Amino acid sequence: MTDALGWRRKFGVIAPSTNTIVEPDFYSMTVPGVTAHFSRIHIRNQDLSDDANFEHLLVQIRDEIGAACERVLTCEPDYMVMGMSAETFWGGVEGNREFVRQINAITGLEVATGAEACERALKLYGARRIGVVTPYQPVGDQNVVKFFSEIGFEVTAIEGLRCPTAVAIAHVTEDELREAIRKVDGPDVDAIVQCGTNLSMVRLADEAERWLGKPVIAINAATWWMALRDNGITDKVYGAGSLLRDH
Repeated sequence: MTDALGWRRKFGVIAPSTNTIVEPDFYSMTVPGVTAHFSRIHIRNQDLSDDANFEHLLVQIRDEIGAACERVLTCEPDYMVMGMSAETFWGGVEGNREFVRQINAITGLEVATGAEACERALKLYGARRIGVVTPYQPVGDQNVVKFFSEIGFEVTAIEGLRCPTAVAIAHVTEDELREAIRKVDGPDVDAIVQCGTNLSMVRLADEAERWLGKPVIAINAATWWMALRDNGITDKVYGAGSLLRDH
């Protein structure tokens, strides 16, 4: 027996309770026969106003993620997708590997993370020098740079928007994001990467690729692309960037 709507794959998705962007983003990029089923990590204190508070958000995530995984397992998903990104970059390459091991141990399923999805996308495009946009405080940006540096990419510029709360990340406008993209771009930049699943960047990234003439990787699009392709689903998705349209 197969699920009436998720007859190809059911994805279990973990996201912070404060995130209002990743769920509609994933739904907008879905394809026939694939469904996404969300479980929320309870964020009790969403203050991100400085490095210490930003790190405390990750403490909350680590305390709650096991229970969130257990809840979504009750719908019997085929695969796990992380609808959050900071934790997947934390601690560089080994931090990401440990995170994946943790989710696999809890769920018994393979998992798509934003960090690994961006790595795969950048290698696919043959990029080496990248500009990065995040909603993070400096400590978050440091971990993003650490991850990309360890896998062989040079971060030529990073623009951390230092959003004051977790919910405020979703309030960043397209104009602000467009300006951030311009700040990290340059003639020596092969690709732009956007981190932070609560930043609304998928549509803008698709547009920016046309006026920049280079890949602009929105993390929600990259993560969804990884999940689909890992499961043998090659359908093209339009309006979400060249990754899902052409690869």
